[in-house]
Amino acid sequence: MFSNIHKPIFFGSLGLLLLVTLPLILFPEVGRIWVMAAQAFVTDNFGMLYLGMGVASLGFMIYIVFSDIGQIKLGDVDAEPEFSLFSWGAMLFAAGIGGAVVFWGMVEWMYYLQSPPFHLEPFSEEATAWATAYGMFHWGPIAWSIYLVPALPMAYFLHVRKHKVLRISEAIRPVLGEKLARSWLGNLINILFIFGMLGGGATSLGILVPLINEGLSNLFNFTPNAASQIAVLIGTTALFAISAWRGLKGGIELLSDINMWLGLAVLMFVLIMGPTAFILDTGLNAIGLMLSNLLRMATWTEPFGNLGGFEDSGFPGAWTIFYWAWWLVFAPTVGLFIARISKGRRIKTMVAGSMFFGTLGCALFFIILGNYGLYLQLSGTLDVIAIMNETSANAAFYAVLSQLPLTWLVTLAVVILLSIFTATTFDSIAYILSSAAEKNLEEEPGRFHRLFWAFTLSLLPMSLLFLGGLETLQTASIVSGVPLLLIAVLLMMSMVRAAKYDLRFQPDYSEPEINIEEFPENDPWTEQGSWELPDDTEGEGPKPQT
Repeated sequence: MFSNIHKPIFFGSLGLLLLVTLPLILFPEVGRIWVMAAQAFVTDNFGMLYLGMGVASLGFMIYIVFSDIGQIKLGDVDAEPEFSLFSWGAMLFAAGIGGAVVFWGMVEWMYYLQSPPFHLEPFSEEATAWATAYGMFHWGPIAWSIYLVPALPMAYFLHVRKHKVLRISEAIRPVLGEKLARSWLGNLINILFIFGMLGGGATSLGILVPLINEGLSNLFNFTPNAASQIAVLIGTTALFAISAWRGLKGGIELLSDINMWLGLAVLMFVLIMGPTAFILDTGLNAIGLMLSNLLRMATWTEPFGNLGGFEDSGFPGAWTIFYWAWWLVFAPTVGLFIARISKGRRIKTMVAGSMFFGTLGCALFFIILGNYGLYLQLSGTLDVIAIMNETSANAAFYAVLSQLPLTWLVTLAVVILLSIFTATTFDSIAYILSSAAEKNLEEEPGRFHRLFWAFTLSLLPMSLLFLGGLETLQTASIVSGVPLLLIAVLLMMSMVRAAKYDLRFQPDYSEPEINIEEFPENDPWTEQGSWELPDDTEGEGPKPQT
């Protein structure tokens, strides 16, 4: 197991994980207070940087799609995509979002309706309209742009330059230089990203396991308890451990395809059996509202809060800044996974396809599940918000499902959907964790190495679920996202610098598909190389394909 492992990264990641989690387990109250204070400090002082990073990521992806860089093929001239377009879209969606979109797609509007943005009157018609749009915004194009920031340079170095290493430090070598990227600084950057993956993964398990547990209790009439929660966690761990053992094609691809079809079936059932016209009308209105106000929503900082008698709702910090920080912490996992499965496609296809499949998939859950719950609330059929406030969001989630015909079957399908989503997401995380901790990635990381990270991902939330530390770990992961803001900038610079140099180095290249085939004897970011080109290798620029 350890023959191909990069030991400084492997043991450094485990060491940082223990350093953070042991105090939370031993002194949970003190740890929670300290980390929550750190989160407040980060939100108040770095919030605008997170918002700026979101806008910059979206702008960067638009630039990539319409530039020569977007035409570069990820792989050799004759390389074909490893996966069909459907399987590719299903895999990146399952890895990037997981079961969380099922839950938040159903309940997120309830929070916005009670505490709306822009200081609107709660429960007003305008607040209701914004409540249907803000979820799609937070899970939309900007979220997927943040995911793609590490995906771009990693895919380029993995498939174009054939660097058989799936680590963030490899992707920023054109900016830092080879010597610095492979020093302690590069190891530290990799460790921070792996810690973010573990923290994000453990927290998501902590959200989804209780939701699956409550669904099973509704199906089989038992009271949820600690034992049933552990059983659910063990069951989902076994599912994604089997998938991790089978690898990409036999595991993740198969589960993702099943999950996509099952998710579409659940959504179509709710759409047809629910108030179809209301769901579609509200969804179209929400899409228009989001698109026409995208920049306003992405840059609202509430700068006058608590000044001059103006209200401070805390909405940007509680939601938009939180989400951008959360996507950034998860970006290494999703970005590296997107990079791994995108061989054979053009860069613009990877970018546009990820944003399209990701945004569309999330929007469908918010439009259909969310607007069905909203209809029950507005029509007086079911006071969903009261159930959430008096009991829990999980109870409200299943209360909405209980209003559909064939309730038992629908609930069973949703529980299976959540379980497979969870397994697929954490299988993907285990795959990327093991890949990042290996010296060289010729094919797939070792099976036992993948299993090690799969069980590590499950043991962490198993201990924290009952010690009250999951919220603290989530917050700690978000605080750790501050240095990732700088790394995100370095990743964008690195992508442009390396690709532009390689395009100039080609004697000739043509559009619409550019194949990078010529490379310098010494890479320009090494001590022996130079960013200057020999006179006889200057390319003449893009030429139309004949």
